[in-house]
Amino acid sequence: MFETYRKIHLIGAGGIGVSALGKLFLHLGRTVSGSDSCPNEQIEALREAGAHVTIGQSVENITDDIDLVVYSPAVPVDNIERARARELGLLEMSYPEVLGKLSEEKKTIAVAGTHGKSTTTAMIGLILEAAGLDPLVIVGSKVSEWKDGNLRFGKGQIFVVEACEHLASFLHLHPEIAVITNIEMDHPDFYRDLAHVQETFEKFTSKAKQVIRGSEFYGEQVNLSLKIPGAFNLENAQLAAHVAKELGVNDEVTVKTLNAFTGLWRRFEQVGMYRGADIISDYAHHPTAIKKTLEAAREAYPNRRIVLCFQPHQHARTKELFSEFTEAFENADFIIIPEIYAVAGRLEDQDQISSRDLVKVLCEKSKEAYYTKDLHEAENKLRDVIKPMDVVIIMGAGDVDEVARNLI
Repeated sequence: MFETYRKIHLIGAGGIGVSALGKLFLHLGRTVSGSDSCPNEQIEALREAGAHVTIGQSVENITDDIDLVVYSPAVPVDNIERARARELGLLEMSYPEVLGKLSEEKKTIAVAGTHGKSTTTAMIGLILEAAGLDPLVIVGSKVSEWKDGNLRFGKGQIFVVEACEHLASFLHLHPEIAVITNIEMDHPDFYRDLAHVQETFEKFTSKAKQVIRGSEFYGEQVNLSLKIPGAFNLENAQLAAHVAKELGVNDEVTVKTLNAFTGLWRRFEQVGMYRGADIISDYAHHPTAIKKTLEAAREAYPNRRIVLCFQPHQHARTKELFSEFTEAFENADFIIIPEIYAVAGRLEDQDQISSRDLVKVLCEKSKEAYYTKDLHEAENKLRDVIKPMDVVIIMGAGDVDEVARNLI
């Protein structure tokens, strides 16, 4: 596995996917360096594992003895480190391209879909681990059962990987089994419409020997008592169980593993308490995921006030799915919406849409909703309104998770 590459540099090392690759290369005995614009938990974990990661990017980080430069898809082609790598004639590969190379060497189970792919990937990985198959797993979140969180280093023949559809990245993979949780319109900075999304997913599934779709087997369920709430999580679990059955795993192992699963980082994660209120962090950023997560919260915490701080993720998504967003907050009692998170490297039209627009419509629907210009103001507003026994959900795919950690 990448035997000829002894020294590897990561650009965008703090990304959840790129950092998993860094840990994998360290497990394989490689020398790993990297850079990113801001510090975060993933960078600290890489450093603790033995990587040399700098904050801030410089041509000095790129030396002629580097065998492979791996970059996040968010890193543009004119990035100074990528430009320096080309000057030196170094081999460059994107994160999805590296996953594609890995998938050529193992029996790959690639989990794709608009929602639920992180949870389903983790569930499959945990089941296969419990079955003694020693899988390699890369997931776009952190699994508490695994020391490396977003990576399970395994020496078996199976590779379980979360397959992202943005920029059609998953087309680099070579799956033996393609798992599709669901398909909806998302990533409007890349996809024209739902038909374009479906067309790309069909290209992805055409590469697989076997395709397992979430909607095709719900009549063939195992009996589960999950610790995590929500009908969508039960669907994820049933899909994982179906994959495990196809791989010959005993149902008893599958059921025991799924019933013990406590969830993932930033997937309805109970991070602690503040003034007698439960603080939950969640990654949902698509209207369907928001709606289903709030339904799960209402189911798990009946008769309690649900306070939501939702940070919209990307202007293009907010604009394209605006109507769907306005219908997604039915089960929230009190809503704070800070300004939209602008994603580096994505198409952004900040003048045409604002969180103010979303709050205005919600207020017209008689929802108690408030706009804040940034996360600091949102956090202060939360501290003013949180009451004992509230369920406070900090939601979004940007940096809003900082609010949850600050509160506790």
